[in-house]
Amino acid sequence: MASSRMRRVDEAIREVAADTITKQIKDPRVGFVTVTDVQTTPDLSSARIYVSIFDSPSGPDDCLEALNAAHGLVQSALASQLRMKRTPTVQFVIDTTPATAARLEEILESVDLRGDGETE
Repeated sequence: MASSRMRRVDEAIREVAADTITKQIKDPRVGFVTVTDVQTTPDLSSARIYVSIFDSPSGPDDCLEALNAAHGLVQSALASQLRMKRTPTVQFVIDTTPATAARLEEILESVDLRGDGETE
């Protein structure tokens, strides 16, 4: 379980990363991207930034590649906007939570929850 300090650090990184992606990254491969979560290691040496990619002209893999190519820009923004002893190395990861939730919902709908053998 993350401490309240780590949650505050993760949230601050999420805000700065989201702002940097929307305002400073000009790569045409980056479409509509939402930063959904950040997980920072306890020693603050690295941070995984989870993103949902909704609209990318060249596909989600190219968008993720463009984001990882621009990691220096995001790290620079983190260094200048957050007062931290060490700026974490960032890595972008596609958030699979929406796809997992949709799949679980499909499974739950297919399971007979009433127990009478009938399906709706």
